[in-house]
Order: sequence, then structure tokens, then C-alpha cells
Amino acid sequence: MNVPNTIYDYIKTEETNYALPVQVIDQWEWSMKEHIKLSVLYKNSVYSTGKDDQKPFKNITRPILNLQYRAEGFDVKDIEMFVDDARYYYKSLVIRKFHEKWAREHGLDDFIDEMVESYIDFGGALVKNVNQIKPEVIPLQSIAFCDQTDILSGPIAIKHFYSPDQLLDMEEYGWGKPENNATVTLEELIILAQNEKIKDSQDGKTTKTPGKYIEIYEVHGNLPEKFIGEKNSDSEKYCSQMQIVAFYTDKEGKSQGVTLFSGKEKESIFKLILRDDIYGRALGLGGAEELFEPQVWVNYDIIRIKEMLDEAAKIIYKTTDGSFAKRNNTKDLETGEILTLADGTDIGQVDNFPRNISMFEKSISDWEAHAQQMGSASDAIMGESPKSGTPFKLQELVTNNSQGLHDYRRGKLSTFLDGIYKDWIIPHLKTEIVNEQKFLAELDVKEMQTIADAITEKKVNEGVMETILNGDIPNAEDIELARTESREKFLSGDNKKFFKIFKDEMKDVAVDVRVNIAGKQEYMRERVDKLVNVFRQVLGNPAALAEPAMADLFNKIIESSGLEQIDFSGIKAPEQAPQQAPQEQAPQDVVL
Repeated sequence: MNVPNTIYDYIKTEETNYALPVQVIDQWEWSMKEHIKLSVLYKNSVYSTGKDDQKPFKNITRPILNLQYRAEGFDVKDIEMFVDDARYYYKSLVIRKFHEKWAREHGLDDFIDEMVESYIDFGGALVKNVNQIKPEVIPLQSIAFCDQTDILSGPIAIKHFYSPDQLLDMEEYGWGKPENNATVTLEELIILAQNEKIKDSQDGKTTKTPGKYIEIYEVHGNLPEKFIGEKNSDSEKYCSQMQIVAFYTDKEGKSQGVTLFSGKEKESIFKLILRDDIYGRALGLGGAEELFEPQVWVNYDIIRIKEMLDEAAKIIYKTTDGSFAKRNNTKDLETGEILTLADGTDIGQVDNFPRNISMFEKSISDWEAHAQQMGSASDAIMGESPKSGTPFKLQELVTNNSQGLHDYRRGKLSTFLDGIYKDWIIPHLKTEIVNEQKFLAELDVKEMQTIADAITEKKVNEGVMETILNGDIPNAEDIELARTESREKFLSGDNKKFFKIFKDEMKDVAVDVRVNIAGKQEYMRERVDKLVNVFRQVLGNPAALAEPAMADLFNKIIESSGLEQIDFSGIKAPEQAPQQAPQEQAPQDVVL
């Protein structure tokens, strides 16, 4: 294969090739660019040919995608930080609470949402390490070219549009400096820029803008060393590198390339997750893509219905009077106007009632049902009321089955996020928690009780030691009273508490992460139903738990219900007061 002599020629060649489809398997060609384009268009109620007021668009794609965002996404609270060291595990609560505040301050909740939406919409999410706390989710629409069979196996080019101010901010990263192989300064490039954006190099369409925007290509991958200006470089030798390249139009109308930065890269800065992986293509089956077919045919039906209604809206007359139109002015008639009809003739309205409209309405319903099936979006989880007469348990079963696929995909996302945290985010967290930190956190009931127990024991022990040092003997009743008062005082306050991390307190602490999606996996209404049933059984006959066989059966019921046994470990049978032997009456004197 002939390799272009310059990075500029290479970019233009690969960008042109990116528009061509690749063969996934016999009888199936796929274009990543077209796939992304249609996914964006259909999600936003736009035909592939553009907006058309005469062609209504009934969007069945967006509601199902919105459902999947909710069903497969998760929150910062689901990311549990903990200390992976038995000696310091007790510090996990402090780190977990600090992470919740810290993550929101740095936009990690937005990062998760962007990752989930890209994963669902396009069938994959490409994440980039930008050496900051928040990684960047690459908008797949911004990819100028990549390997359409495997994104990470070849060079990746991302197209940016920077305003002059945004471009000048890149100076801190070394852009436009000769020591980084720049062939032009940032200021010189801004002067050459024009007031337009070229959205697609293939069709040449431009968008006029009120200010200048500079088209920048960011290229990462294994490329010829000659592209970074290596002297005496073998033309066949490759290395991992990053290129920041811009194009401008010279006075003769020709496109010219300039370099703002080029250099070697040590390791890949990208991570990729695919949804429903398909061998031979760079992206999995997207949530929008699986609805392409239903969306096309629903639109076909809705257009036919619109055409029928247009015809039905016309009032057309027929008459047996051949000279009726000549004798009467049939245009711009007013209400109450009298028309002349020849003797023995008739006039009437043409029957243009749309009798076949019900066929198209049924077709729309069938395609919508098919779309819901493809997207695992049953009426129940879409928020629709069940049909009259549907048994509650059947509705519950259908809902759980629909949720199962979303739980599976959420599990894949959580595993992917684990890797991002361990490689890119936790190192930033560690650099901050070694400094002194003071923050406010909200505690749930279990956390309040855990901290209350720890504080109570500490204060009680301090009181006991002080009593002993004063030469007194601690009284068991006083100790228990102090314990009760300390616990009640802490629990009676607000559940928002201030935490403080001392400098270097977390210096040698090994921090790890797990994404706990259990709370998301459970259908909450079903969970409440289970908990209510457990509560009724225990409340109805608490003494039954004293029997080993009944206690074992209770634990099996809890386990089979998908609940955590440890949450119910505190439920015990009430202690029965010991039966006292009947007292013998003292012998009484008998009076005769």
C-alpha cells in the first residue's frame, strides 16, 4: 500500500475512505458514517433527505431511547469507593462520602450520562483520557476517520472546530510551538481562518458563522515516523504518535495543511465499550439502529394517512348537468349562494372517504409493538397502563423480563466504568485526599447508626478511663446510661454531618472501586411488595422464628426473593419470660 508523503495527504485520503462502506459479511455492507448520521437524524425526527413539511415524522425512536437511558444508566452514588486494606477498611465510609461530593464537583455524573447515551444511541462509547479528573466522551459524529472494522486497531482522527479564544487556550498544551514540530503559530493560523465551518469535506457544505472557526484534526495512532519529522527515518518505520493539524484555503483557493503539534505517544489514551458486539464492524448494534426498520415503515404509513386525509379534506362535486360549470361561477363561492341546475339533472358530492385508513393505522400499531419488542420497552416500563383484565402477577413478570436485558447491559457498563476509574480517575482522587479536606455529607439510616455506634463506644470508653484515673470504680448502670444518651444525642440531630480528613491521613491507603448496580437492578415496586410480605409474616407470628426449622425456612424465603439476608439478621424471636413455679403457701394454723 502506498503511504502518503505527508500527514496532510494522509488525513485527506483517509477521510475520503471513511465515507466508503465495509463488508461485514456476505450481502451486508455497513458504513459507520452513515450509521451515525441516521441514528442522529431519526432520534431527532429528521428524514435522511432532510426536513419536509409535507412528510410527517412520527418518532417512535426517541421514547424508547429515553427509556433505555433511564433503565441502563446509573448515578454517582452507585459508585462505591472503599479501602482495599483490612487495617484501614473502616475509612471506607469517609472516602465514599468524599467521592460523592468530589465527583459531582468535577462533572463525573455528566460524564456517566454522556457515556451511557453514546453507548445506547450508536452501539458504542469511545472515551478519551485528557489527563483531567473528568474523561472525555468522544462525540462519534466528530470522528473524521477510523478503522470501520475495529476502532482501536487503527489510527483515529477527531475533527474539532475551535474559536480563536478556544484555540489560544491550547497554547498551555504546547500547540503552535516550534519545539513541538509546529509549522505555524496559533496567532498566524487565526489570521488565515475564515468565518465558516466545513461540516463535511466530502459534500463541501459550509455553515457561515458570525466569527472565525478553525478546523482542527486531532490524530492518534501508529503512523510513519516521517510524519513527525524524524531525521534519517526509515519510510517503513512506524511509531505511536499524536498529530494536531489544521487546514486553510490559500489565495489560489487550494487547501493547505499546517501542523500545530506532533510527537510520540507512550500509550493509547482511548477506551471503547460496545453494545451488542457485531463481529466485523467498529460499533455494536445501536439502540437507534435496531429501530431503523420500524421507524421507516411507521413513517411510510403516516405519510399514506396524511395523503388520504388531504384527499378527504377536498370537497368535490359531480353533476349530470353538462353545462353547469359554464352557467355558474363555481369559484370563490360564498355561503348561501344560489346555483342554477338544468331540469332533470342532479348534483352531489364525490365520495372520497378514506376507507382504507384503518389498515394503515393497524400497520402503525404493529410496527410500534415490534419496536417496543426490539427495544425491550414493554408497556409497563414505558409507563403505559396495562390492558383491562391483565393479572397483576403477569404484569409484574412481563416487567421483570423486559428489565432483564437492560440489567445485562448495565452490568457491562459498570465493568467498563470500573476500569476507567482504576486507570484514570482514582489517581486524581488519591492526590486530593492526602490533603486536608472538610466537607458536608448526607448519611442514610445505616450510616447514621454505624457512626453512632462508633462515636458512642469511643465516648463511653473515654468516660470509663477518666473514672478509673480519678480512682473510682465505673458503674455498669452509669456506663449504659452514658451509652444511651450519647447515641440518642447523635441520632436526634440532622442526617447531614461534617467530615474532616487530616493531611496525609490517607497517604498510604489503597483505594479501590466497585459499581454497585444492585439497587438499579431491582424493580422497586416488586421489592417493596416483598418487604411488606416479610414484615407481615414477622409481625403476625414473631415467636415462630424461635423454631430452627421455621428460622431456616424464613432465611430461604429471603434468599429466594433476591433480598439480602444480612438486612434481616437482626430479626429475632421475642424472648419469653421464664415461667415461675407456683409458690407454696405457708402452713396456716387451724383454729378449732
